[in-house]
Amino acid sequence: MRASLIAFLLFLLIAPAYGQRAQSMSAQVRGFVADDAEVIALTNVRLLDGTGTPVQTGTTILIEGGRITAVGSEVDIPPFASVHDLEGHTVFPGFVGLHNHTFYTTSARRVQLSDTAPLLYLASGVTTIRTTGSYAPYSELNLKQAVELGERAGPRMFVTGPYITGGEGMTYMTRLEGAEDARRVVRYWSEEGVDWIKAYTLITRDELAAAVDEAHKYGVKVTGHLCSVSFKEAVAAGIDNLEHGFFTNTDYDADRAPDTCPSDFRDSLLEVDLDSEEVQSTFRTMIDAGVPMTSTLAVYEMYVPNRPPLEQRTLDAMSEEVRGDFLLTRASIAEQNSDLWTRLFPKAQAYERAFVAAGGLLAAGVDPTGYGGALPGYGDQRNYELLREAGFSAAETVRIMSLNGATVLGIEDETGSVVVGKAADLMVIEGAPDAIPSDIRRVKLVFRDGIAYDSSKIIESVRGRVGIQ
Repeated sequence: MRASLIAFLLFLLIAPAYGQRAQSMSAQVRGFVADDAEVIALTNVRLLDGTGTPVQTGTTILIEGGRITAVGSEVDIPPFASVHDLEGHTVFPGFVGLHNHTFYTTSARRVQLSDTAPLLYLASGVTTIRTTGSYAPYSELNLKQAVELGERAGPRMFVTGPYITGGEGMTYMTRLEGAEDARRVVRYWSEEGVDWIKAYTLITRDELAAAVDEAHKYGVKVTGHLCSVSFKEAVAAGIDNLEHGFFTNTDYDADRAPDTCPSDFRDSLLEVDLDSEEVQSTFRTMIDAGVPMTSTLAVYEMYVPNRPPLEQRTLDAMSEEVRGDFLLTRASIAEQNSDLWTRLFPKAQAYERAFVAAGGLLAAGVDPTGYGGALPGYGDQRNYELLREAGFSAAETVRIMSLNGATVLGIEDETGSVVVGKAADLMVIEGAPDAIPSDIRRVKLVFRDGIAYDSSKIIESVRGRVGIQ
C-alpha cells in the first residue's frame, strides 16, 4: 500500500509529462483518440492473444508507454492508470493485413483511397498493413510517412511498389521487357523506399528470378499474384510469399505452356484432388523453402452468387456511384448463377486448411479490389468469418490474421500478439467472436502503439466517401 501511495504521489509531481501522448498529432487524429494515457488497464476481458492459445477469461492487460507490460488474471494496476472495465468484451491482437491495398476498385472504376482506406483499416482493428501492389506508389510512401508522424490516422504500413508483369496492351502496371528490365524497375523502386515488390500474372520465370535477385540485394522482398509462373516455379525463382492460394496456382494445369497464363485454368482446379501427391508436393516445396501463402477469401467470395451477405455498414460507407456499381454487378453475378465459383470457393478454403495442416505458414488480407464488396478493414473482418467457416478454430484464425502476418513481415518480436514486451496493438470487440464469428464486426476500440482510437468515430468520418477519397 505504501509503495502504491508513493508511486501515486510521484505521478502527481510528474503528471504534466504523462498522458496526452496524442498531443503532437494532427487535430484530425486527435479527434479519433479515445484514450492516450501513459498507463492504461483493460480489465475483465476475454482474450485471444494471437499465439494460438485458447480464449482466456477474466484477464487484465496493462499498457505502459505504448507497450504491454502485464497480462493475466492477477495484475497490479497503478492507482493513476486509466482503467477500462470491459466485462462482456473480447480482446484480439491488431490484425496484420498482408494484402491490403490503399486503392479500391469496382467493375467501373479504380480509385486511390489515401484518406478513407487507412481510416477503415484502423477502425476495423487492422493495425499493420502491407499494401501488396500499388496503383500510386508515391501516394503510399507519403501516406506511410504521414501516419508515422501522426499527421494521419492509420495502420503501420509496409509499402509494395507498382505491379510488375509481362504481356501487351494498356495497363496501370509496369510491363517488363525481359530480365534486365525487371532488374531496372526493381532497383529504382527499392531505392525509392518500398518494402516489397509484387509480381503479376504474365511475368515470365526469367523476369521473376531477376526481380527477386535484384530485390534481395536491397533487402526488399517479392510476392506474387501469379499464373504464367506456377507456385513451384516461383519458389525455384526465390520468391518470398505467394498470394491468393488455390485461386492462382497453375501447378495443376498439365496443358499449360511455359510462361503462359491459360484463360481457363480455374476450370482445371475443380478436378484437383486435394489429397493428391501433386498438392502435397506444392506444399512441401513451399514449406521447405519457407515461403508463406496469403489468404484473400473476402475478395473471391464476391464471385459466388449471393455472397457475401449484404451489410448496411458497407453500403453506408460507399459513395452513391460506387454503391450503384457494386449492387449492379452483384445482381448480375446472382442472375448468371455460375457453378464455377460456387464449387471453387469451398475448395480453395479447404486448400488453405490443408496447407496449414501440412505445416505451412498462412497469413491473410482483404484485397479491396474485384467489384468493390470487400472494403478496407471490413473485408479483413470478413476474412475472419470465412477462415472460421473453412474450419479453423478461433485461436488458429486469430493467429493467421495477426502473428503469422507479423512473421511474414519480420516484425513478430514487435507486434502480432498480446504478449508482454510487445507494442500495444490490439482491438476491443463487444461480444464473443470466438463463439459468434460475426461479432468481429463489433469493434469498439483499437489500440495502436498503446493509443486507443474510437472505432465508431472513425467509421462515421468515412460515411459516403469510399470510392471518392
